[in-house]
Amino acid sequence: AGVDQRPLTEEQRNAIAEIRNFYDAKLAEAKILHEGTLNATWDPDAREQLETNYRRDREQLTSERDRKIEKARRA
Repeated sequence: AGVDQRPLTEEQRNAIAEIRNFYDAKLAEAKILHEGTLNATWDPDAREQLETNYRRDREQLTSERDRKIEKARRA
């Protein structure tokens, strides 16, 4: 479909691995913080808001990760 596929260089693979490691750590940190806050909150409305915020943060981190990986692939 007109897509030129080239194998990744060692530098690109290393950059992608570094990006993934960084964002895996950020996602794990966000999950731990979310679970701690969620366990300390009993109000259903507050819990729902915490869940919404967590999903938004997780989507943002995932989107940033994917954007940076794509940039590293094109470099």
